[in-house]
Amino acid sequence: MSKSAYPIKTEEEQFERVVIVAWVDNEAGVLARVSGLFSGRGYNIESLAVAKVDEERNISRITIATNGTKSVIEQIKAQLLKLVPVHNVSDYKIDDQSIFRELTLIKFTGDKELLSKAEKICVDFKGEFLDKTPQSFIVQIVNTRREIDDFIKKAKPFGLASITRSGPLAMSKGPITTKDNKGKVL
Repeated sequence: MSKSAYPIKTEEEQFERVVIVAWVDNEAGVLARVSGLFSGRGYNIESLAVAKVDEERNISRITIATNGTKSVIEQIKAQLLKLVPVHNVSDYKIDDQSIFRELTLIKFTGDKELLSKAEKICVDFKGEFLDKTPQSFIVQIVNTRREIDDFIKKAKPFGLASITRSGPLAMSKGPITTKDNKGKVL
């Protein structure tokens, strides 16, 4: 249920989880304006990832996982487009038209026997080992949110000590691209 300050007709519309991407100028204060738009209107940000994606044009891509009804998602997109440094906004629904991936780093600690069991689970989930000591290791998993949640559930009893996650990143399948207001691919 949304805790938005605005009334929402939830009887007619279903809540959906969506990833919203905004291409913005890479400058100070932009992220604060984007997150302020969400907090000021009572929208929740489940995860947030930001990175510069175009050196030449100095553009960053802000990826926000959120949820709401279709009308709330459209309202968020429209309000984001009104922000001055925003070049374009897209949303990615969890369907067969988009690809979603999340990066997770997980640290395991324990004795040799416990770590051996943890390593087996990591191999089953195609984890990449980044650091190993006799008492610990760090593994990287890149997969969907659901697969990572499943991995964490299975690995918890085997010395799981620390987790960090990127949140979902999304991209449209096929040749479809997003363009800015001048027709340049973002």
